[in-house]
Amino acid sequence: MTPSDELPPSEVRLLTDFTDHLALERRLSPNTVAAYRRDLTQLSTFLVRQRSSLGTVTYPLLRRFLAQQHTLGYARASVARRVGAIHTFYRWAVATGRLTDDPSLLLGRPKVVNRLPTVLRPAEAAALAEAPADEDPDADPPDHAVALRDRAVLELLYGSGLRVGEVATLTLDRVDLDRGRVLVMGKGSKEREVPMSDDCVTALDAYLKAGRSVMSPGSGRELFYNKRKKRFSQRDIRTMVEQYVDRLLPGRRVSPHTLRHSFATHLLEGGADIRAVQELLGHASVATTQRYTHVSRARLFQAYEQSHPRA
Repeated sequence: MTPSDELPPSEVRLLTDFTDHLALERRLSPNTVAAYRRDLTQLSTFLVRQRSSLGTVTYPLLRRFLAQQHTLGYARASVARRVGAIHTFYRWAVATGRLTDDPSLLLGRPKVVNRLPTVLRPAEAAALAEAPADEDPDADPPDHAVALRDRAVLELLYGSGLRVGEVATLTLDRVDLDRGRVLVMGKGSKEREVPMSDDCVTALDAYLKAGRSVMSPGSGRELFYNKRKKRFSQRDIRTMVEQYVDRLLPGRRVSPHTLRHSFATHLLEGGADIRAVQELLGHASVATTQRYTHVSRARLFQAYEQSHPRA
């Protein structure tokens, strides 16, 4: 039995109305909407067990829910995200007349340590992106197609800084090899056009000529497919990246997002304007992009400490 199975129909309807608002009116990504629903379903399940509900909950009961989260061992970042979901839900409920008062007004978020993103060095990122090129070109067509696909995906993650979800949802019509551009659908259903490196164009061209037809079911619009001729999902991409990381960088924690972090940091270290990097990444706020300047600064201090005789 899932947590939502324990909820009365009125709670389920309320959650559905809220997530419909997030998806249709605020146009948030499916992953973000799903995260809101999971967090609020967890709260609602707790409240039902306390003989309360989303509509009748009090501030002390919300505090008790968060205390339970800490007791269960959830990380501060996870608890902070749930507090954010609770605030957003009750602001919506009051604004739409479903409630008259917001019981979450005094609810504070736990402080979260702002960890710097993990970043690969340029040589490491390049080696990872080029790893599939080491595959045997005389291999069976399906295996060769997989290597061509993997190279193209890795080049998009590092060479263009795309999010894993943006790569997974790419369709054939959104890639322009002649212009070296890719049109992606980012967070909040915002489109942006991103340049592709020469290596990325070459990798995609090779995949489209000799790889995609082997993996495609025939009539699909998706750019990338897995061995089962289904869309190459976010989970598939993460698994693929982990496989190459285990081979090239054993013991390192590297995800598709690490390649995006590396893309941004290497641009800034190369002298790119932070506003330009913000646009390339699709960040709504430059403050989000600002994190990568801290990474660059940390590397400068590390280089000083390792190289200067007086350090």
